[in-house]
Amino acid sequence: MDDLDSWKKLAREHRGITQALADFVASMPERTIPDATRAVLGKAVVDAVGCGLYGLTTPWGRIIHSFAAEQGGPPQARLWACDLRVGTGNSVLAAATAVHSFDFDDHSRAKIHPGAIVVPVALALGEQVGADGARVLAAIAAGYETMNRVSQGANPGRARMRGWHLTGTCGTLAASATASVLLGLDASTTASALGLAGTQSAGLWAFTSDGSMSKRIHPGKAAQDGVNAALLAQRGFEGPRHILEAEDGGLLFAMSDTPRPGRVTEGLGQVWHSDFTCFKPHACCGSNHACVDAVIDLMREHKLRIEDVDQLVAGIPRVVNTQTGFDYEADSVLNAQMSLRYNVAIAMHDRQAYLEQFTPERIVDPDVVALARRLEIEIHDDVDRAYPEIYGGRVILTLRDGTRLERHVEYSRGMPENPMSMEEIERKFLSLAGAAVGAEAASAILPLVRNVFDAPSMAPLNQSLSQCRVPGLVSH
Repeated sequence: MDDLDSWKKLAREHRGITQALADFVASMPERTIPDATRAVLGKAVVDAVGCGLYGLTTPWGRIIHSFAAEQGGPPQARLWACDLRVGTGNSVLAAATAVHSFDFDDHSRAKIHPGAIVVPVALALGEQVGADGARVLAAIAAGYETMNRVSQGANPGRARMRGWHLTGTCGTLAASATASVLLGLDASTTASALGLAGTQSAGLWAFTSDGSMSKRIHPGKAAQDGVNAALLAQRGFEGPRHILEAEDGGLLFAMSDTPRPGRVTEGLGQVWHSDFTCFKPHACCGSNHACVDAVIDLMREHKLRIEDVDQLVAGIPRVVNTQTGFDYEADSVLNAQMSLRYNVAIAMHDRQAYLEQFTPERIVDPDVVALARRLEIEIHDDVDRAYPEIYGGRVILTLRDGTRLERHVEYSRGMPENPMSMEEIERKFLSLAGAAVGAEAASAILPLVRNVFDAPSMAPLNQSLSQCRVPGLVSH
């Protein structure tokens, strides 16, 4: 449908979806958040903070943290692992970048990473405005719902094929929705904030061409620009209130050749997309997790050694092949995390794909690189048809003796149909945060994160996050 006349007809039929979404966001503090949704979002906060602390150990996390400190601004919000207070926009730029800095943060089938953006905005701005845990829960729910619905409206598989990184493009609106709830904006002003956020929407997949750092900053910029959009709307600076569905320049048509504007409001208030959040047990692209689970299962179940395997094949969807099926060049940690070839190879070798498997030293191991380059990738029609509703993958191993082993995984560990428990999320938190700030500090922070929605203020949690120290990070 990639023609303007068809879009104009569709846009007219769905005129008002931006305002309907804004009405929903503005009403969030008065709504009852379902217990199941609250539980998932509780996991999301724990997961995001753990990922963010570990992200401050990465080169890109440190660069943006230092940059935010130097930019400064009014002392509105704390920087994590640092004594400084800076402008809220700079605070969330650093924290959101850190959360996404190791590609270990939550994601969804809408091909987005909502926690990296929504949680830092909620914590930083929540303290600034004196919000309690109930208000922060409402703000986070609004951000997750907005980000998922905008991505679904764009048709995430098609938007991805045009080169958009939806965490960046949809995340700006998620941040503005989160901020709008915390600022107490009415529905009309919230629509204006969404419009200002949407016109700043950005993020492209070009980073896979050379393993650059740009992917890491997309959540940071989305958080920063979304907060600024809400603050400007609060001051009366008006944004386009039909940003999603405008006939000329509407975001959904700009992002996709087959936009689905009806998805933005479908089941609004009844279906909570945050319930379908996916959490990661593996430190790599979520689209690869099914194949990682499959190959680990086969290697363990049949007690295989690498030398037992003659041929290895991964059957995946077409979009995933575009996204992660590139030749593995062992040129950066980012490309190792994105590479299906490396992910399957390292999982075969180590029976896991965790922190130790994505270091500059490990990603160039000659044996692993050689195995990665042996992997054959095929587009399997059944897996392709199911995607992205099912992030499935198939691994086929042919052994030296001719035995053929196959494992098809539809729901990898951490998907809503195969969920990680809160206990597992907390163990992941302690592992990540402990590696960054030490076991004692991580253990002290965990209860504050776990109970964030019952807290009278975000100040104690933010204070603990600012007082912990990451070795080698400038704490000013």
